[in-house]
Amino acid sequence: MSAPSFSRTAIDAPAVSTARSLRSLYLIRAAFSICWVILITLFARQLVGIATILLVIYPAWDVVGTILDIRAHRHAASKIPQYVNAVISVITTIAVGIALQKGIPETLIVFGIWAILTGLIQLVLGVRRRRLLGGQWPMIISGGQSVIGGSSFILLAHDPTMGISSLAGYAAFGAFYYLLSAFRLSKTANQGTLE
Repeated sequence: MSAPSFSRTAIDAPAVSTARSLRSLYLIRAAFSICWVILITLFARQLVGIATILLVIYPAWDVVGTILDIRAHRHAASKIPQYVNAVISVITTIAVGIALQKGIPETLIVFGIWAILTGLIQLVLGVRRRRLLGGQWPMIISGGQSVIGGSSFILLAHDPTMGISSLAGYAAFGAFYYLLSAFRLSKTANQGTLE
């Protein structure tokens, strides 16, 4: 007589719960990014004061998003990458405020460094979560693209064609990947099965 086995649903319950929480968070983050893209596109050239506020809000929102991510993935063995990401985004929020006093090239450099560091963290988290939750390829690709995008911000910061509206494309791709990840997590969230 074989030993009793636990059902797959019971074993996967924490993963299903996490997938549902992350799916909701990704949808919220996508909605924020879409709104931010629209606003920065509208106000980047005409109303510098509003654009400045939007530039400070973007990394500050990442702090909030990271805290929500930590809460959504409470079963994770290690939350060090998220905590590091939150600290980096707090520093970036302050640095963007300072860089804006100097000029757009300096601000783009700060955003570039932030995009590289947080992109690397996103890669690490995506690889870790793929084993447990599945549906993380969009986040892995997004992390890699963030590193490339951040590098281009730094390299092209003093190009006169690179204004703050150039960040809109970066945020738009982020929104796309969050939506795609939310969709991919639906398999785990709705059916309780892993990829």
